[in-house]
Amino acid sequence: MSPDRPTECLPAERLAALRAALAARGLDGFLVPLADRHQGEWVPESEQRLRWLSGFDGSAGIAAVLADRAALFVDGRYTLQAAAQVDGGLFDICHTAETPLKAWLGAHLPDGGRVGYDPWLHTAHEMRGLRRACANLDFVAVPDNPVDALWDDRPAPPATPLETFRLELAGRAAADKRADVAARLADAKVDAALLTQPDSVAWLLNLRAADLPYTPVALAFAVLRADASVDLFVAPDRVVPSVRAHLGDAVRLHPPADLGPALDRLGDGRRRVRVDPATAAEWTIDRLRAAGAEVDEGRDPCALPKACKNAVELDGIRAAHRRDGVALARFLHWLSGHATAERVTERRAADRLEAFRRAGNAFRGLSFPTISGSGPNGAIVHYRVSEESDRPLSPFELYLVDSGAQYLDGTTDVTRTIALGPPTDDQRRCFTLVLKGHIALATARFPVGTRGSQLDSLARRPLWEAGLDYDHGTGHGVGHFLGVHEGPQRISKRADDPPLEPGMVLSNEPGYYRAGAFGIRIENLVAVCTPPMPPGGERPLLAFETLTLCPIDRALIDRSLLTAAEIGWVNAYHARVRDALSADLDGDARHWLHDATRPLDR
Repeated sequence: MSPDRPTECLPAERLAALRAALAARGLDGFLVPLADRHQGEWVPESEQRLRWLSGFDGSAGIAAVLADRAALFVDGRYTLQAAAQVDGGLFDICHTAETPLKAWLGAHLPDGGRVGYDPWLHTAHEMRGLRRACANLDFVAVPDNPVDALWDDRPAPPATPLETFRLELAGRAAADKRADVAARLADAKVDAALLTQPDSVAWLLNLRAADLPYTPVALAFAVLRADASVDLFVAPDRVVPSVRAHLGDAVRLHPPADLGPALDRLGDGRRRVRVDPATAAEWTIDRLRAAGAEVDEGRDPCALPKACKNAVELDGIRAAHRRDGVALARFLHWLSGHATAERVTERRAADRLEAFRRAGNAFRGLSFPTISGSGPNGAIVHYRVSEESDRPLSPFELYLVDSGAQYLDGTTDVTRTIALGPPTDDQRRCFTLVLKGHIALATARFPVGTRGSQLDSLARRPLWEAGLDYDHGTGHGVGHFLGVHEGPQRISKRADDPPLEPGMVLSNEPGYYRAGAFGIRIENLVAVCTPPMPPGGERPLLAFETLTLCPIDRALIDRSLLTAAEIGWVNAYHARVRDALSADLDGDARHWLHDATRPLDR
């Protein structure tokens, strides 16, 4: 493409070129997801095929291209953004809940229609679901993605240097982790496990890197064997001598191109290989089966031990939250004096909060793009401010800020809803109902073996009793200087998650959203802990330790809706925040904190 060609012509030309490539292959359609080979939350520039083809740059979506029409499928977060960025004459913009991909394909393709897809960019679980739903169509794996052949100026894949994650931060040596997970594989009579999730590789080997913008990992694959040795697939020039020494002889290095032949060798002798079909690319499972391996489909063996943080990790997470709390207090103090007087916009507020975090020790970046939404934008659950949507904060609206950071010793995620002027009685009522649910979950005691789905209704009950609810989960898992969204733990209506265990870190974030008006969310991170056995107790219990240290806006609390115990929780939490942060704040910021955390009166 000529560099001086008008950019508005590119999507039409690219779509036409892709259709020609599909016709040459005998395909009636092709799927273009926002995904990479690791099926992760964040996708590097080199994998942004959906944006290259359509112009859409949201964080979730998939396109289907047929000979005579095309569609972009997004969820409710992105329907407005997609309509603004994508040419409606080229792509139908479909809400996934109203017009799912499977229904659209069935409506626009005849029986026997051949739909191509890149097996590296879809999980085995995903493709099985599509095949079941569209049994009249023929889904054809196309490993040599035709989009890649057309993408002339495709960026190079990220290849940042690997870094050793020091033992004093990790709390356990990589050799101990390898031995522990390998023993679990051996007990299950599994010969090896294919690790496709970069955060699992990072945790197992005590490595970090900067291949992705919000998660400090290397985009690498690994095979862990039952003898605790590992084959790590990463470019050798990314491994400096100190990292090579850290890995030791039990970790063998291979270039990424050797992954396929390595999987073939696992088929010798019909070895049993664990692969997670929910997160692994379909290509990997197909390759193993073609080589004769016995595929043991199951959860990534690193997921659960990674989720259960050890004492050193928890101490680091607490320290990270103290530093994060200082940055948040400085930001909220600044916001109280500048937001409406200086016409602060959503984007400027987000930038200012990042600046306060950057000024602290051990800061390594944000853990996700800050959600900074005022008024009606706060009602968009996963809103991301853009140049077009940026609006000034108003004293007559609520402001919702959901943000987080990566520190060398921990990952944070916190949401606060702020009244920049006198709130209405209705806003205070809704906020207080959300707060009641937050407190109910924060103070829960529950038997060992309880799942997050069994606790979800605790946070929703006050809203349910008022005829209100929210459509997102109540809590997601959080990693230790890894992904801000970590499985398998969560608190939601889904009942297929494992029981909560000590050391797991999750969010506690009930909310309420009134479209076109305001959004409310109160989010703290919590760690699962073991409380003292109550007198007369018979069953071991678990509880939550609140980790986040940030004031909750007192102006939005309707005290008349709180019980004495709930008021006591707010006062105790604010006293803890004040004690933890005061020494690191000066002058006016410290005075602001003391005022923001003064006790509630009955």
